[in-house]
Amino acid sequence: MNCRRYGSKPTIGFWVIIAFADLVVLTATIGPLAMFAIIALLAVFAGGVIAARMLRKPAEAPAKAVVRRRA
Repeated sequence: MNCRRYGSKPTIGFWVIIAFADLVVLTATIGPLAMFAIIALLAVFAGGVIAARMLRKPAEAPAKAVVRRRA
């Protein structure tokens, strides 16, 4: 996308508006209950991916506290 003839690259805001419009059209087409089920399934899947990544990382050893006595 380096050589665009007209204008610059679309901004992220533009794509957010497009995504929201797509969700509205999908909801109107398949119904609110089915859309809720799809979003809930995606949330559960995303949570599983995040949990798997967190469990795969080794636990870091806590830093040892240095105890000093006041003189």
